Amino acid sequence: MTASRISSRLRQTSNFACRLAYIAVAALWGSWAQAENLALQAGWLFDSESGRLLEKRTVHIVDGKVESVERGFNHRDGERVIDLRTFSVLPGLMDMHTHLAYEYGPRTYTETFSWNPADYTLRAVNTAERTLMAGFTTVRDLGDSGNVTISLRNAIKRGDIPGPRVFTAGKAIATTGGHADPTNGYRHSLMGSPGPAEGVINGPASARQAVRQRYKDGADLIKITATGGVLSVAKSGQNPQFMDDELEAVVATAKDYGYTVAVHAHGQEGMERAIRAGVDSIEHGTYMDDETMSLMKRHDTWYVPTLMAGEWVTKKSAVDGFFPEMVRTKAATIGPLLQDTFGRAYRTGVNIAFGTDSGVSRHGDNAREFALMVEGGMAPADAIRAATWNAAHLLNAQDELGSISPGKWADIVAVVGNPLEDITTLQRVRFVMKGGEIYKQPE
Repeated sequence: MTASRISSRLRQTSNFACRLAYIAVAALWGSWAQAENLALQAGWLFDSESGRLLEKRTVHIVDGKVESVERGFNHRDGERVIDLRTFSVLPGLMDMHTHLAYEYGPRTYTETFSWNPADYTLRAVNTAERTLMAGFTTVRDLGDSGNVTISLRNAIKRGDIPGPRVFTAGKAIATTGGHADPTNGYRHSLMGSPGPAEGVINGPASARQAVRQRYKDGADLIKITATGGVLSVAKSGQNPQFMDDELEAVVATAKDYGYTVAVHAHGQEGMERAIRAGVDSIEHGTYMDDETMSLMKRHDTWYVPTLMAGEWVTKKSAVDGFFPEMVRTKAATIGPLLQDTFGRAYRTGVNIAFGTDSGVSRHGDNAREFALMVEGGMAPADAIRAATWNAAHLLNAQDELGSISPGKWADIVAVVGNPLEDITTLQRVRFVMKGGEIYKQPE
């Protein structure tokens, strides 16, 4: 019985005793699966370092990690064979911009007044499983409510629930009234004055305190909102919202704690301040121009384009009543620009890592981003590398993730067909393995 089938039975079973029995079976199944030595026979294997499909390879897996990759189809005594000889096999896909606790809909702007952290957690359990079953075995979560994705990450690590490897920023850091100030749009009597613990800073001292609070909370990285945003109930979608000394304080403190810094930014001035301060990635980057791209190349700053978010907000801006009018205006303006910016950044040679902003769009549809990247001019092999090799480097996890290579975790997915000829095959993942454990396999 596969993990996905166990999970399905758990959802369908109402009897408490039966549910406990299935949990026990799931736990035993997981330990057996990881203890097994496996020989995964791949018809074609994507080499994420070179961007090539290699024909007829066998991946030997021991204790959840790749032990070796050999030419041809073979297996050793004691190995269980996984026959994927008619499939294209790839490293587990990695999405560098998600929000697992959120999923936008018509009621999103009222949820904040009625939902508790437990409500967001239960949603995140569901979205995490959907994401994993879509072939995304690793994600960065770039902002939540109540630090619920820290608990989610821990539950997944313990094996309590299925989901991808989660690298989470916890609560994003904003300035007063800025994008990610949690009280934007509230009536005055409810706004209060949130501070660093709630993700709102003003000045270098509180910027340092906010980073240290995320360390105390157990976050894996730092996320700041350096400019206005589309979906916040605030007028500007692109004005700079951090001063140079605040950015420098965030980056310097983050480095002390071994953190990377991801930066939400649409407007050019806010982006360039953040890049000069030494941040690691720019998310969205809508209004970047040639000068901004040149600056990113000089500073080795990664770009995470989130094209699906642009597509989604553009479509929803045409639906009367879906967004507050202030948000609708920004969505109709900013959304259509992302793909053009992405194409220019790719041609310029900016380092690009895959990210969707899922939670804006639907979780589990993440692979739609590949098609948008290719439509924007990116070669299919480079789009896949953005979600494997490049993403692992952005995470500083290249020794463990990003390729099917000896010593790395056996995070592996498979599709029917050649994704270098038809990138949309990645929207139909048939096999998912994470850490040597099979969560989805062909019927």
